[in-house]
Amino acid sequence: MKFEDIRQSAYAANMQLPKLGLVLFTFGNVSAVDRQQGLFAIKPSGVPYEDLSPEKMVIVDFDGKVVEGSLRPSSDTNTHAVLYKHWENIGGIVHTHSTYGTAWAQSQRDIPIYGTTHADHLTADIPCAPPMSDEMIEGDYEYQTGFQIMNCFEEKGLSYEEVEMILVGNHAPFTWGKSAEKAVYNSAVLETVAQMALLTEQINPNAPRLKNSLIKKHFERKHGPNSYYGQS
Repeated sequence: MKFEDIRQSAYAANMQLPKLGLVLFTFGNVSAVDRQQGLFAIKPSGVPYEDLSPEKMVIVDFDGKVVEGSLRPSSDTNTHAVLYKHWENIGGIVHTHSTYGTAWAQSQRDIPIYGTTHADHLTADIPCAPPMSDEMIEGDYEYQTGFQIMNCFEEKGLSYEEVEMILVGNHAPFTWGKSAEKAVYNSAVLETVAQMALLTEQINPNAPRLKNSLIKKHFERKHGPNSYYGQS
């Protein structure tokens, strides 16, 4: 099987989405990239997860053109292509319409950093890009979604290597990582943090943000130069 590594990686990552409760029916997709060849494998559009196989993953280049595969690639393919083309250090991308993350996206709000679960993974609020302009929507919508994501990061002064997730206003979450597996992990983290943040605001509408000392401690004990979480 040609492109076996990225087909297998994309397939395995896609199959995690229903297991983790991140998708309903066919609402989501994962891709995995081969940087040397400038190609990625992505879920075919509208195919139920139980019908997927590695062979059904579609191979696409960074301009969104199908290189190999008999099925139509995900409708979000051009968003993945734009991000791979411009953000050179990501190896996998996930898009879902997970319930809590999507609710925050529909509310057009960043997810505030309220607790240490959030701080274990990033030191900033999870950003929400504003809804796209009419011109972007009426053009190449999926292609422009990639630029909407990148523009948000530029405007907020964020690094895509430090914050591996975003909400697109009125749409839903996107996550990425060094691999497709890590991108799925980030998608699950986003959904959990989104649910916790909602519950926090319901319990205390004036809940304070996590203080900086706790943000620093929890992030650095996992990711800092002297990290001590897990096994060596």
